[in-house]
Amino acid sequence: MNDILKTVVGLGSMGLFFGVVLAYASKKFAVETDPKIEAINNALPGANCGGCGLPGCAALAQAIANGEAAVNACPVGGAETASAIALIMGVQADAAEKRVAHVICRGDCNSALQKADYQGIHDCKAAVLANNGQKACSFGCLGFGTCKNVCDFDAISIVDGIAVIDKEKCVACGKCLEQCPKSIIKWVPYKQEVIVECNSHEFGKDVKDKCKVGCIGCGICQKVCPFDAVHVIDKLAVIDYVKCKQCHICVVKCPTGAISGNLEKTEKVRIAQEKKNAAVEKSNG
Repeated sequence: MNDILKTVVGLGSMGLFFGVVLAYASKKFAVETDPKIEAINNALPGANCGGCGLPGCAALAQAIANGEAAVNACPVGGAETASAIALIMGVQADAAEKRVAHVICRGDCNSALQKADYQGIHDCKAAVLANNGQKACSFGCLGFGTCKNVCDFDAISIVDGIAVIDKEKCVACGKCLEQCPKSIIKWVPYKQEVIVECNSHEFGKDVKDKCKVGCIGCGICQKVCPFDAVHVIDKLAVIDYVKCKQCHICVVKCPTGAISGNLEKTEKVRIAQEKKNAAVEKSNG
């Protein structure tokens, strides 16, 4: 009995001794962490999508705390998260307009000519290896859903043979941009409605032969824009989103429908243009 008691007391003493040593060592050799990192990490949405360019929210929190990333670096959290982090960091959050990914192509199966019947792996990266895909237009969406498969937020659908992104679901993680072998998925401002839905730099006749809704570089949009926001560059219309006031005149005037816009606004502008033309004809007659 005495041997058991001695053993228990001995083990207890050893445990107490090592406990004291470990407690001392933890304080003596403790690595100090910035409390801001935990606070910032709690303010982030926790999506770990990598849209900020870092492996996850914890890495971004550390980068922000160290001054290596901006307080508005999280594309998912938006202005609310940026404001919360700015408060933690004691700085002012710069206003950053939300952006979303957009597939710059309207050449669906009803509009774009197919040059071949692709029978390979159902993947855009694989299809592009076979003579740059099945479409006659080498600048168009192949529609096999490589972007859809990498989207963690169910924001991409394949509609009539082309990828379509739901901007309400898009968190701007950028994965689809990285995976598109044609590089036709671009960043656009969330509020932007007027968009040139074409990437082709071919001559107008060649574009028309391959796609009904492609940009033919005619320059009408450039001529009618009252804000100098549209210019034809290398046979393709390009909109300056900073200058664009979304008047939708270019949407109405585009002869091929290569420029998309809000349907309701487009119709209002169309009616206004028709009334204006009718008034001019009447005055001339």
